[in-house]
Amino acid sequence: MLFRLAYLAVTNTFAALRLLPMGDRDKDVEILALRHQIAVLERQLGIGARARFVPEDRAFLAALLAPLPSDVLRRLRLLVRPDTVMRWHRDLMNRRHARACVPKRRGRPPTVRSIRALVLRLVQENPSWGYRRVHGELTTLGITVAPSTVWEILKREGIDPAPERASSTWADFLRSQAEALLACDFIETVTLDGRRQYILAVIDHATRRVRVLGTTAHPTASWVAQAVRNLVMDLEDAGCRARYLIRDRDGKFPALMDEILAEAGIQTVLTGIRMPRRNAIMERWVRFCRCELLDRCLLWNECHLRHALREYEQFYNRHRAHQSLAQAAPLRAVPAPITDPERIASLTIRRRDRLGGILHEYSHAA
Repeated sequence: MLFRLAYLAVTNTFAALRLLPMGDRDKDVEILALRHQIAVLERQLGIGARARFVPEDRAFLAALLAPLPSDVLRRLRLLVRPDTVMRWHRDLMNRRHARACVPKRRGRPPTVRSIRALVLRLVQENPSWGYRRVHGELTTLGITVAPSTVWEILKREGIDPAPERASSTWADFLRSQAEALLACDFIETVTLDGRRQYILAVIDHATRRVRVLGTTAHPTASWVAQAVRNLVMDLEDAGCRARYLIRDRDGKFPALMDEILAEAGIQTVLTGIRMPRRNAIMERWVRFCRCELLDRCLLWNECHLRHALREYEQFYNRHRAHQSLAQAAPLRAVPAPITDPERIASLTIRRRDRLGGILHEYSHAA
């Protein structure tokens, strides 16, 4: 509106300058022509019709015509009544005074940014807390805010009430129980002798360590049960206190397997049907194993497959970098960064080949 009003003021100022050199006769002729055009416009609009004025036009006409005396204003040929022009002028002045009287700050002062961040942090770390519980915790910290302020902060951020946030999701369960979670799965592959082989592997969620329990062409119930017994003994020797094992509903997992795990204090957690994301970490290792090993070498028979899996297991656990472990390996920490410029300038890196060059390991030369 302000831009349009300024435009009208500038254009009409130039129009007024154009009228200065004109004589009275020329001005009278132009006034008569304009009055006649207004009469034609009123005749086309019809009796009782009203011309539509935008707010900028109303403000300009009110500022232009209001200083004229009432008798002169009533003699003018206008599209609106003189009383309407005076009402426009009163509204314009009222809005001007109203803006001048409005205080710079309305209502309560805004909440400090640090308090807002603290409220959001408390809700994120404690999903079961409602705004009343968060307000109580803020009071114990010596922070004085109203409960309604906490409620408004949560509502503005789009955070649901506590009963809707308290439900635990599958991702929350995996993060909270990562130290006690194992996951297992079968991998199928075909060797060059035409036999289909089944590989049983287990991964630790916390350390990402992989244990290949074995491979066989006939995954019977007794074979799987013996592999699980070996796993339980290996976990006891390593001091791993697992409480849950995630697996799918494959028919190759017998009921005896769950019983053996239950005796060791490990509860079996079944994933949903056709829900590989519920066992995402194990599925990711399966993809790594396929694209880094099984799809890159020719496996002659079951003996050759066992040897390749043994080599890949050592490579995966002792050398391969993991993003979730800050680029460390499950059984190897990341060395301290090299800061000596002379040592950096004279780096000598040695490569070690596994499985005939399928896997490469790099280390500093002695």
